[in-house]
Amino acid sequence: MIYHTMIVSFDQPPHETELDQYLTDIERVMLDSGLVRSVVTRRHLPVPGEEAIPALIASAIVQVAVADTEALAKAFTAPGMHEVIEHWQSRHPYKVAWANHEPLV
Repeated sequence: MIYHTMIVSFDQPPHETELDQYLTDIERVMLDSGLVRSVVTRRHLPVPGEEAIPALIASAIVQVAVADTEALAKAFTAPGMHEVIEHWQSRHPYKVAWANHEPLV
């Protein structure tokens, strides 16, 4: 099993309800693909002063568990995935950094 962990950073943080909807939409489309074992989403927990650090600071984290890299590649071409991404990018532009890794525990 491998994990695909995404750090999602919106250019301008969306309202809390919109961020919740974004996370729900990403989780739904990933699970609907039938290719992932689990999806976990969480909001970033800000720390005072972090905005002064010259780094990509998360708005949210998305972690997807898949059987292997083939399943991961297929999940990102699943029906609806690009529509969800395009919908949110057009409303609230964001950047994503990610890492594919084995379980951290």
